[in-house]
Amino acid sequence: MTVISLSHIDKSFGPVRIVKDLNLTIADQEFLVFLGPSGCGKTTTMRMVAGLEQPTMGEVAFDGQRMNEVATQKRDVAMVFQNYGLYPHMSVAQNIAYPLKLRGMAQGERDKLVAKAADRVELGPFLKRMPRELSGGQRQRVAIARALVNNPSIILADEPTGNLDTKTSLEIMEIFGKIHSLGNTIILVTHEPDISLYAHRVVKLRDGFVESDALNPNYITSFSETAGAS
Repeated sequence: MTVISLSHIDKSFGPVRIVKDLNLTIADQEFLVFLGPSGCGKTTTMRMVAGLEQPTMGEVAFDGQRMNEVATQKRDVAMVFQNYGLYPHMSVAQNIAYPLKLRGMAQGERDKLVAKAADRVELGPFLKRMPRELSGGQRQRVAIARALVNNPSIILADEPTGNLDTKTSLEIMEIFGKIHSLGNTIILVTHEPDISLYAHRVVKLRDGFVESDALNPNYITSFSETAGAS
């Protein structure tokens, strides 16, 4: 269980101020979307939660503990990126298992956790395939399963539907919705308003500031709801 607090966060790259006095609390097991145009500071904010960027000013805290100086691998977070980041010479199973292999986990235990993660993203029958044999949506599911395999408390997703068509994007968001229902905290970055409909809460950023912060009382829980509404 992790409550994420961002207090008076500023982030500058040289003379350019990207995030400006951002204050935000993200509840344990919340599904939050950062929504906004390119350059508004949403990905930079996520990267500060992950520990991939350090705030210029302010504090990132998990459960009240300052995290600014804590390495990414010690934050119990996992990331999903727009470009999938799969190893082309590894099978689906090997890609998913890679974080466990780095930990030195025994093969038998790795296989169990890989199967569980693959089932959560509906990839069970594809474990022996290579990335080149998969569609874009299936590749993104592999990336999500790889993020899940270590059972992190927090999943961070940076434009995970950016390379996908509309139908596949919504299917991927349904996967995130199912993952969230099992108790993970999810923070997702997007510039697409339709994608934000899957989140419990939407924080709109513009020019480094929070433009709005609102709960979404009508969040979508399944792809079929979207299809039926179109």
